[in-house]
Amino acid sequence: MGTLGSAMTLARQALMNDQAALNVVSNNVANQNTAGYTRQVASWQENDSIRIGSYNVGQGATETQSSQRDRVLEQRVQQQTQTQSQSAAVQSALQQIENIFGLSSTDSSASTTALGKSLSDFYDALSSLTANPSDSTLRQKVISMAQNLVGTFNSASNQMSQITGNLNQQVSTDVDAVNGLLTNIANLNQKIATLSPNADAGALEDQRQLYISQLSQYVGLDQISIENNQISLTTTSGALLVSGNTAYKMGTTTVAGKTRVMAGNPPSDVTSSLSGGDLGGTIEARDTLLPQYQNTLDELAYQVADQFNTVNAGGLDGNGNPGGAIFDIPPTATGAAAQIALATTDPKAIAAAATGEGSNGATNAQKLADLGTSATVSGETPSDFLTSLLGTIGSDTASASSDNTTQQAVLSQLTSQRNSLSGVSMDEEAANLTQYQRSYEAAAKVFSIVNQMMADAINLGVTTAVS
Repeated sequence: MGTLGSAMTLARQALMNDQAALNVVSNNVANQNTAGYTRQVASWQENDSIRIGSYNVGQGATETQSSQRDRVLEQRVQQQTQTQSQSAAVQSALQQIENIFGLSSTDSSASTTALGKSLSDFYDALSSLTANPSDSTLRQKVISMAQNLVGTFNSASNQMSQITGNLNQQVSTDVDAVNGLLTNIANLNQKIATLSPNADAGALEDQRQLYISQLSQYVGLDQISIENNQISLTTTSGALLVSGNTAYKMGTTTVAGKTRVMAGNPPSDVTSSLSGGDLGGTIEARDTLLPQYQNTLDELAYQVADQFNTVNAGGLDGNGNPGGAIFDIPPTATGAAAQIALATTDPKAIAAAATGEGSNGATNAQKLADLGTSATVSGETPSDFLTSLLGTIGSDTASASSDNTTQQAVLSQLTSQRNSLSGVSMDEEAANLTQYQRSYEAAAKVFSIVNQMMADAINLGVTTAVS
């Protein structure tokens, strides 16, 4: 009876193990489309046998369940997510800047842009004026084209300022999203430490890993495993974000019109050291790329206006008086594109004549027209200087687009590698289902046979007494 009892216990244990394995398959199938879910597998470990007389008697097996994780691969996916998200943010900002000037991926010619055309029309009007400086219509056209040029500079600068404002708002939005995820991760750290401090936490760890993946889309992270199966998170520059069950939320402040990011314990300004994720890309575009383009645009506006004012001051206007300023500009190039304005709308203010030739002369008008083809803007003609700016923007955008495509391809490859290990394969689950079903049926048959043998033994062969 002892041997039969042991056999029944083994059969019962096998049934329970196979039922647990079937439950694992069912759970995998049910979660095949669940974001962040990690495939679970059932495994068996042989129990120690015992010796009875001259025989070793097996004690069955213990079934365990584990999630299929590769923590190194998961961190590589996180890091690549951070890189890809940063490149996507830079690409998006640069494409907005391209739109300001009417650029495309195939055309960065200055002549096709609004600013390029305004410059060309302005100097063309001056060239026309040299033929008949006393013609009020031609003088009015110069003023009109100057007004158009001013408006184009103002518009381009204002639109760039709007992009800066949008990027400021994006920083704030990203920080809010980051803080929500930090709180969720800290809460899961606490649950995992309580329920599974020394082993894989299953669904809880899946949730935590999903939040970390989402966090990687916003900011560059470093992840460190700490006691009780918890993790610590910092920015790539070392500012503490999560430690155990405590989240150290980011904050924002405004300095010189730009949203700055505060992080760490105690909080400090980490804006310049942030990299990775949408935050890193947004800050790179706002604080590095946009100022370069804005400064160049300001330089063009300042030098075009300053050179014109200087040459105009050397001639005589339509009233025979020394020429005055046609453009109002700041004392330096800083902010010139936004602040440039017409100082006068009087057509006679154009000093077309040179001193000593009367108010109808054209010598100074020719000098004004020649500014369009002279190297008056940092050693280049105004058109060439603008072409250089537009070429830089186009090149940077193309580079950012190519980089993002490459980073996305690498991320897709790493994600596929992770999914091949951690994702649910319906074919594999179907095969496991068949295997565990057959195993369950075999254990049930053993249980049935042993049960019949025990009944026969109890009834001493009289099968009608006890069934």
